[in-house]
Amino acid sequence: MKTEAKVAVVMGSNSDWDIMQNAVQILREFEVPFEAKVISAHRMPLDMADFGASAYENGFRAIIAGAGGAAHLPGMLAALTDIPVFGVPVPSKYLRGEDSLLSIVQMPKGVPVATFAIGDSGAINAALHAIANLAMHDLSLREKLIKYRKEQTEKARAMELPL
Repeated sequence: MKTEAKVAVVMGSNSDWDIMQNAVQILREFEVPFEAKVISAHRMPLDMADFGASAYENGFRAIIAGAGGAAHLPGMLAALTDIPVFGVPVPSKYLRGEDSLLSIVQMPKGVPVATFAIGDSGAINAALHAIANLAMHDLSLREKLIKYRKEQTEKARAMELPL
């Protein structure tokens, strides 16, 4: 069964784009429909609430939310929707993203956010995890994911050490 599900890639500020563009790149590579936008939990709380409450009805089946500092966006979206939220801690100026990581990962029981590594790897893995979830109902997407993982394995096998 093929799904026309979309993924939302949201961030608290356009300064988060350097990290979050990695998620977009993976979604493009897999030809997964997406929308990317700024939704600030602190500066646009009503927009955030509207987006989260209507995400499913608007065709989204996963939200990748990147945030730095206090990093409330992923958790607040998870509280507003029943679709999976994948949190990406964005490195902050003063605490290297450790503050972001702790803000996202410390969700209360019953309001889950799948939380990934700080920075580029986190954005890439969040996109791959969203794809893996969508691939459970989309055979062609599953085949692309299997191919991607085989290519990753072959790249690792081809690595040589400079001895």
